[in-house]
Amino acid sequence: MTRYVDEDLHGAEFRECELSGARLIGVVMQDAVIDGLVTNLVVNGVEVTGYVEAELDRRHPVRVLIRSEDPADLREAARLLHAGWAATIERIRRTPGIERRSVNDEWSALQTLRHLVFVHDSWFRRCCLGSAGLFTPMGIGTTVEPYRGAHGIDLSLDPDLDEVVSVRAAQAAELEAWLEEVTPARLAARAPVPDDDVWPPYARGRSVRQCLGTVLNETFEHHGFCVRDLDLIEAPDAG
Repeated sequence: MTRYVDEDLHGAEFRECELSGARLIGVVMQDAVIDGLVTNLVVNGVEVTGYVEAELDRRHPVRVLIRSEDPADLREAARLLHAGWAATIERIRRTPGIERRSVNDEWSALQTLRHLVFVHDSWFRRCCLGSAGLFTPMGIGTTVEPYRGAHGIDLSLDPDLDEVVSVRAAQAAELEAWLEEVTPARLAARAPVPDDDVWPPYARGRSVRQCLGTVLNETFEHHGFCVRDLDLIEAPDAG
């Protein structure tokens, strides 16, 4: 482990870093932002993760539905997520071109939607349905090789907002129709991931419910990222 003593890390940015087990002792931390998978976080002797999770559930009740094992709750979660994205897409349409703008090296709104195309193809069609079909070419997936441009992904494509929204609408309808029929037993079953070397390789052995959870969580989390960045772009003092 790297050890920093009496270092000035003012303004430092840690992106996609593994910080499990990190210890910050005697530090000054003001106006700091932590965004990621955070568990068992102790601040001045107080484990704060529970407080944070409870506040997030209060702000976003759909999170509770996403964690449910009840198909009815999961259907409602999918409906609410789709409605939230629909409202945000209408917001984007009011400012043509904003869908291609990004801040702080994050994906633009258009890139985020294209990533969700990939999430649906990989974690729902492949892992929940067992499909071995090629992914939608416009999708944006993992940067990990050899999966970055594999299994039908075409990195040269540059679709417009209407094209991507049309694909996402069809995917949302497919998911919601499946949720209308799915049973608790089907959700608890082992995910029917095809036996080949296609993303996500680590999904084998998971349940259908776990794979569905990835789809719903990704849809929720990336909507939050998108809205956050749209707010920054549209802020009165934005450059």
